[in-house]
Amino acid sequence: MRIDVFTIFPGLIDGFAAESLLGRAQEQGLLDVRAHDLRDHTDDRHHAVDDAPFGGGAGMVMTPDPIFRAVEAADPPRPLLLLGPGGRPFDQGMARELAAGSGFSLLCGRYEGIDQRVRDTLVDDEVSIGDYVLGGGEVAALVVIEAVGRLVPGVMGNDASAADESFADGLLEYPQYTRPARYRGLDVPDVLRSGDHGRVERWRRAQALARTIAARPDLIEARGGLSDADRTLLAEFALDERDQL
Repeated sequence: MRIDVFTIFPGLIDGFAAESLLGRAQEQGLLDVRAHDLRDHTDDRHHAVDDAPFGGGAGMVMTPDPIFRAVEAADPPRPLLLLGPGGRPFDQGMARELAAGSGFSLLCGRYEGIDQRVRDTLVDDEVSIGDYVLGGGEVAALVVIEAVGRLVPGVMGNDASAADESFADGLLEYPQYTRPARYRGLDVPDVLRSGDHGRVERWRRAQALARTIAARPDLIEARGGLSDADRTLLAEFALDERDQL
């Protein structure tokens, strides 16, 4: 999968994408993350990519020419997504959509925003990672790259790992434990040491339901509420959904 990023801080992208899981994926040829410096596509000696807004107002606006020229020179994979507050909320569903393709591109805004002509004619869509203000789109780009990149087949090594994680099935992930079985008087639940794999799977599902009910009831509502099977599973492990809501 090829992911192109257009930014004035390519080092932020390159450094992050070279580490850990993403770095190994690039070494193995599973991911190809390319950061393009918008300043390389300017003509003035200061490599300016911003200017004062027409109509007045505080701050500066990213000019269209360096962005158009950078994108045209790279001929990046589509869709080209602008990272901004007005976009579609990024979630695990969108991460799966992007991971199912062969590539996509990200445009990182800065300052007070980008010239509207870029939005109107160059980018394909806009994506937001949340309702808060950042200094620019680079951090958001890293979020998208990590969330999507790890879903590309082969990147995680064990592809089944992604299926058990939070939001994979609209639920938060169940509690995880490792050795030692007892630590400072705290024990790993007996069911996880029972060897009964069917019961372990039911326990994990029940715990995921209970955790989601307690911490993110909106996710339960989005799934259409609890099914009869969900309630039966909660009751099996003495987890009363009414106590969690």
